[in-house]
Amino acid sequence: MIAEDSVLLREGLATLLSDAGFEVIAQVGDADDLMLKVRSYKPDVVIADVRMPPTQTDEGAVAAAAIRAEHPEIGVLLLSQGVELTHAMRLFSEHPDGFGYLLKDRVVDVDDFLDAVRRVGKGGTAVDPEVVARLLGRRGAGDPVDELTGRERSVLELMAEGRSNQGIGKKLFLSPKTVETHIHAIFRKLGLATAADDHRRVLAVLAFLSRQG
Repeated sequence: MIAEDSVLLREGLATLLSDAGFEVIAQVGDADDLMLKVRSYKPDVVIADVRMPPTQTDEGAVAAAAIRAEHPEIGVLLLSQGVELTHAMRLFSEHPDGFGYLLKDRVVDVDDFLDAVRRVGKGGTAVDPEVVARLLGRRGAGDPVDELTGRERSVLELMAEGRSNQGIGKKLFLSPKTVETHIHAIFRKLGLATAADDHRRVLAVLAFLSRQG
């Protein structure tokens, strides 16, 4: 389901998703209609603009929070014109699984956008790299992130975006074993307990960033 007040962008997203094999079951232009359609259709994923009518402030974000509270099984991918950390981190801290936050500019990178939709639909996360960079840039003096090497920081950024170990290796041209070694080092330095499941590790890193941001 797509919630976007710009008809041009809404139709463009619908075409893009349909061509990639997704079924777009509804398109809406405001938050009230979004909530009505969500309750009626129960989509797997909702893609919504943060700012929607009537005030063009945070209607989309408020609707996203309501959807996550009422229907935690529905993935929500928010699109924003700019980085709004307050909305992003509040929603991540409350319901980090099945949630994504991307800048609208990211839609032009079709493969990454479609990958983000798939991850959110499967209960994973998709955080815009710019949001991650802002969070990491806000670390205080003596923060354990400062102890990370440049390569470990790059791995952490990709983990926080929601990338799998395979995805990290592809982006950084690293072997699976090397990626695992970096991840173990990151968790050790950040004081985070390791977990057998990669998705849980991603959520732990996001929780760490949220608490420290």
